[in-house]
Formats: sequence, structure tokens, C-alpha cells
Amino acid sequence: MSDSSGTVGQTGRGGTDPAAPVVDPAPGAVTEHAPYGAQGEPFDRRSPFFFGFVAGLGALTAIWLFQALLGVGSVLLLVVVAFFLAAGLNPSVEFLERRGLRRSLSVSVVIAVALGAVGLFLVAIVPVITDQVSSISDNAPRWLDQLERNDRIQELNREYEVIDRLKHFVSDGDFLSTLFGGALGVGLKILSAFFSLFVIVVLTLYFLASLRTTTHAFYNLAPASRRDRVTLLGDKVIANIGGYVSGAFVVALCAGLSSLIFLSLTEIGQYAVALAFVVALLDVIPMVGATIGAVIVSAIGFATDIKTGIACVIFYVVYQQVENYVIYPRVMSKSVDLPGAVIVIAALIGGSLLGVVGALLAIPAASALLLIIREVVVKRQDTR
Repeated sequence: MSDSSGTVGQTGRGGTDPAAPVVDPAPGAVTEHAPYGAQGEPFDRRSPFFFGFVAGLGALTAIWLFQALLGVGSVLLLVVVAFFLAAGLNPSVEFLERRGLRRSLSVSVVIAVALGAVGLFLVAIVPVITDQVSSISDNAPRWLDQLERNDRIQELNREYEVIDRLKHFVSDGDFLSTLFGGALGVGLKILSAFFSLFVIVVLTLYFLASLRTTTHAFYNLAPASRRDRVTLLGDKVIANIGGYVSGAFVVALCAGLSSLIFLSLTEIGQYAVALAFVVALLDVIPMVGATIGAVIVSAIGFATDIKTGIACVIFYVVYQQVENYVIYPRVMSKSVDLPGAVIVIAALIGGSLLGVVGALLAIPAASALLLIIREVVVKRQDTR
């Protein structure tokens, strides 16, 4: 009678004993389970060649992404401007919602009012501004002649030919063509401006209509344990941005209306609408905008009449104190709570990066960053 255990190392019908050691085939050897040869040793990740290749590939990818970002920089700027405008109009939409209107109806009402205001401005104010700007351009050489009678101005003109160059620039009918590169350049600039305006309007409408859906889609990317806190912080940031944008327009409107009333009572009342519009437009620019507008109006006032110039200087000095310490704090108290130094630094950095648009967006961006630092970084440090 044979041994039922069979031969050592085999089971059943000659199978391999599971307890027997498994011997790896030699590298490159063809086996039943590796018909194309066994795999070799993995590549040494500490090899200088491997590290250099991966680092070089990462650097090339970073450069490509940076160039792609520069290529679409103008489009991203339009998107950011449209989002800020939508955030600025959103408080009006929420105000109507609190009065019982649906979101869609509130958005429609706000959009209709905004477009109506822009249309009314274009129809009623733009022709007046155009006529007054043309009148200012026609009278500019005479004002320069009056400035040239000043002894100090004459000395500067003899040394640097400032007045002569300004006269030539203003009196030359083709200075716009020279500025923008010929008639074709002027046409392309105008076409580009209208296209950018159209894109901003369309994106603003889309953002305003779907602001909650868009923001909550980004909030859902956060972990579930932190999603509620991210939502609250994100909504607060958007509310701050909206408050700042709408507040900036309110402050600029106050500057424009006060300038219009004052200038209507002076010797340059015939240019009151155009100059008030310039003051309101420049007042939107943080720090320097109001001062530039005051200097422009005061210079025209001095060129027209010395008493008018002095009155302009006194008015704008007084008004800027009222704006800085009364109007601005009350309008911006709920949206922008920043130290003065932070406002100045943020505006300087934003202006150096993106010009006027960067200076406008820098303050709400700094406010949002400071809010995140206070609520996330500082509180995390307090728990340690």
C-alpha cells in the first residue's frame, strides 16, 4: 500500500506545495506569468537623472501655466471686474428679496434700473459733457496764455518749454490720432472698449443672476466638516466687496453732485457738468483720485479768474475733510474696516500691478484677506 501523503513538495495531481519557497525568475526571463519577460528593478528615485528630469518637467509646466495666465490676463481682468460689479449690485437684490420679491424678479428689477440709469446718462448727460469738453479744449490755449504771464511759469517755459508743448498738444487736431497710433488705432481702441464693456455687462448679468449658485458650488469643494464655516466666511467676503463697490459709487456721487452745485455758482459754471463728472469719476480712485480732480478743477478756475481759483481750492479742501471724516466712514463702516496704512499699501500694490483697476480692487481684496487672517490664522494660533 502506497504512502497517501505522496511525494514531498507535491499535492494532488502533481501540483506545487504551497509551503514551498517561491523563486523569482531572473530579470528578463520568459515565464508563463510573464510572457514578455519579468520586470526589472524599479528606477532609483534618488538618482540625479530622475530628480533633474522631474524638476525640469515641473519647471516647464510652471512656465507654460504662467504664460497661459498672461495670455488670458485681460479676460480674467474682465471677469474680476464683472464679479465685483455683480457683488456691488447684489445688496440691492437682497434688499428687494427682504421685501418679499423672488430672486429672479429682484435681479430683473435691479438690472432694468441699472440699464435704465446708464441709458439715461448716455442720452441726457453725455451730449452736455461732450459739448463742454469741446469748449474746454477750445479755451485751453487762452488759459495757457494767461498762465504764461506768471514769472515762475515763464521761467519754467524758457527752460523746459512746458507751455509751448502743451499749446501744441492741445491745439493740434490730430493729438488723439497721435496718442492712439493713427485713425486705425483710434478705431481699434474704440472697438476694443465697446467689446470689453459688452463682455463686462453680460458677465455682470450672469454673475448677478447666479451668484448664490456660483459661490455655493465653490463652497462645496471644502471638506464637509468645514463647509459651514467656509460658507459663512465666503458670504461675508462677498458682502464686504458688495458694500465697498456700492459705497464707492455713493461717495463718488456725493463728490460729483457737490461739485456740480458749487461750480454752477462760479465763473466756470458753463463747464460745471463736465468738470463734476471728471471729479466723480476720479473720486472712485482711492487716495489720489479726489486730489487729482480738485487740482484739475482748481487749475481751470485759476486760468479763468484768480478769485474762482481760490474759491475752488477752499471748497475742495473743506469738502475733502468732510468726505474723509464724515461721508466715507459712514458709508464704508460696514464693509471696509482697515487701518489707514493697510489701505495705502493695498492701493499702491494694486495700482502697480493692474493700474487704476488694481487700485480699485485692492482695498476690498485686502479687507477680505484681513478677515480670513483674523478668523482662521489668528484663531488657530490662539488654540495652540
